[in-house]
Amino acid sequence: MFQSFFPKPRWFFLSVVLWIALNIVLWYAGGKSAGEWFGWPKDYASQPLTIGLSRFWSPAFLWFYVWFMISTGLFATFWYVVDRHPWQRWSIWGSALILFNIWFDVQVNVTINAWFGPFWDLIQDMLDKGGSINSIYQNMLTFMYIAMVAVTIFMLNSFFVSHYVFRWRMAMNDYYIENWPKLRNVEGASQRVQEDTMRFADTVETLCVKLVRAVMVLIAFLPILFELSKHVPVLPLIGEIKYSLVWAAIGWSLFGTLLLMLIGIKLPGLQFNNQKVEAAYRKELVYGEDHNDRGEPMTLQELFKQVKNNYFRLYFHYAYFNLISTWYLQLDNLFGLLMLVPSIAAGIMTLGLVNQILNVFDNVRSSLQYLIDSWKTIIELLSIHKRLKEFESILNLNGHH
Repeated sequence: MFQSFFPKPRWFFLSVVLWIALNIVLWYAGGKSAGEWFGWPKDYASQPLTIGLSRFWSPAFLWFYVWFMISTGLFATFWYVVDRHPWQRWSIWGSALILFNIWFDVQVNVTINAWFGPFWDLIQDMLDKGGSINSIYQNMLTFMYIAMVAVTIFMLNSFFVSHYVFRWRMAMNDYYIENWPKLRNVEGASQRVQEDTMRFADTVETLCVKLVRAVMVLIAFLPILFELSKHVPVLPLIGEIKYSLVWAAIGWSLFGTLLLMLIGIKLPGLQFNNQKVEAAYRKELVYGEDHNDRGEPMTLQELFKQVKNNYFRLYFHYAYFNLISTWYLQLDNLFGLLMLVPSIAAGIMTLGLVNQILNVFDNVRSSLQYLIDSWKTIIELLSIHKRLKEFESILNLNGHH
């Protein structure tokens, strides 16, 4: 699954984590302002960023682009020397491009959040006192420019990710076809090669992108939420607490994550069994097309009964899982506003501040709810991984490395 696309997967992924950690440490230990050594404007890293498109080509952002390119180039060169894997350009440079686009998307959200406060305060002032209509239009135009760039980058990234996922499928397909004589007798072998390879690559990419984005959102928005918490000194039922919004986001997200993990614990095994019984039924039908002694009605009925029983169990467990998860998500929509009720009632918040806090709180809360948002996808991935692992075990038994 991984060695077909990535060079020495175990060491590769470990090196990725260590390299990213090293870059983060170097960046915050002085690398952020190191552009001054290469001619960047003095104190560029400490200058306030504009709320608009110009933010993305400011000296601080341009230096990060340079840093990212050099860092990726060094990492790719190292692995080119260590192991010249045939899919290295896609697995390293492609992954780096996806990583950069995730970072850029988070920065767009940070910019939009910075836009929220002044814009809604402007609306409140105009409702109270009136004012120039041009200032509203100008602020809306700023938002539109940012949104148009964000949507364009998102669509280009989606196009690239589609190719990235299919290249991973190509790598797995080539690997399995090369070893087809050893694999062809495994039950459901054709489905593993034809269908599971694409689903595995697509699902892993989706989950990894969500995870990386969740981490980046936390890094970007958690300090802002710490700062904004001073405007919300009191929480409903709990009372006065320091860093109130941070604790509220962590507590609510942790509760939801544990709840959904508990009620969804049976689903991965049922999904795996579902594929096994479906594969057995499909295989007997295929044999029945070519051999008169196969595909007997009694045999097919017995196999289909197993399919029916597993589906009915799956429907039952998904019924209460979907019900409880939907209840939680409906409450989740109101939770952020609920936390602000005492401060709003005390008259210590502006409309702009309310919208800004809600936006930051929702970003932090949703990133902490990674497992909640991804649980069904994780269940699917566990099922696919079990099938491919069982499939690849034939190669391990034959001494293939």
